[in-house]
Amino acid sequence: MSRLTGFNSPLLLGFDHLEQILDRVSKNSAEGYPPYNIEQLDENRLRITLAVAGFALSDLKVSIEDNQLVVRGRQSEDDSERVFLHRGIGTRQFQRSFVLAEGIEVSEAMIDNGLLHIDLNRPIVEPEVRTIEIKAARKKNGTSTIEMG
Repeated sequence: MSRLTGFNSPLLLGFDHLEQILDRVSKNSAEGYPPYNIEQLDENRLRITLAVAGFALSDLKVSIEDNQLVVRGRQSEDDSERVFLHRGIGTRQFQRSFVLAEGIEVSEAMIDNGLLHIDLNRPIVEPEVRTIEIKAARKKNGTSTIEMG
């Protein structure tokens, strides 16, 4: 079954990478664990905060894979000898991904009171203006040649 998207237009050539990113975002939005916040610290800084209570520093991994920030958690605690009368604290493993815009850099990650904070910087980009030289074509003996102007 083929899928129709807004990127099938012949006017949007070369945007298939953007379509893949949007697919990843839509798949990740269905996940609900662990909960997270994204806040803007100032004009060029963001912070992602994940609630990772019960996970030790050694149980967490933060990496960047193909313009995606990937946070993984897996508890290594062996509960085979413990007897629980009620088990309400989640110990499942997780993977949470965030698509990073071009140029976004991860400055640091820290854990504090069961919250994993990941700080992101958005560098200031100066707009670049380039002038493209236009060359004139002139006909010579019935064929076109390009004349440098």
